[in-house]
Amino acid sequence: MTRDIRIEQAGLHYETAVFGGDASGLAAAERGLDGVEADLTLARGRVLHARFLADRVEDPRELELFERAAARYRELGDARGEGEALFWTGTFHQVVRGDAAAALPALERALALATRTGDLLTASYALRHLGIAAHIAGDLPTARERLEESTRLRWELGFLPGVAANLVGLAHLAAQQDRREDAAALLAEATELAGTAEAHGVLNQITEARKELALP
Repeated sequence: MTRDIRIEQAGLHYETAVFGGDASGLAAAERGLDGVEADLTLARGRVLHARFLADRVEDPRELELFERAAARYRELGDARGEGEALFWTGTFHQVVRGDAAAALPALERALALATRTGDLLTASYALRHLGIAAHIAGDLPTARERLEESTRLRWELGFLPGVAANLVGLAHLAAQQDRREDAAALLAEATELAGTAEAHGVLNQITEARKELALP
């Protein structure tokens, strides 16, 4: 694996300063390394979130990492990075803590930043989780609207596992709205997509959804 280009550039700025007597690039080196730190912090938080999903044991470092990443991106003026970190902050509150009041502001801000910076993937995730929040709150029309918009973005990105996961959520909504034929069709489509993408975790979700909704 190659090192991040920002680390390579910091090394070049170091050499230029120490051996060339020109320290003018050190500020750029520090800024680049701050970006590396933010990326690493966010990545560590995501790994801890995946561990939570596997064993359902909260690690208090997860929230700290996401909040630190968001703050660092904000200091750097990196709105795209801040939006992604805020999404994960909101997801922590929603998924790990079950705290909608804390989750919603972070998710809504994440969506606004992702939309402004053209980060379609983060926007799709924020819309999905805002849809989940609306579903839990009993606002099924809003939940459907946000999940469908998230799904549209994921189709645009070619993110098939994400499309399949959204279709499972839409199937649950359809069943609750007495659209059982639609629910069955959505699960069938999700199965095909998840199989194509070898998204075994989503296939497990589809199996559980069929049992819960009593659909073939």
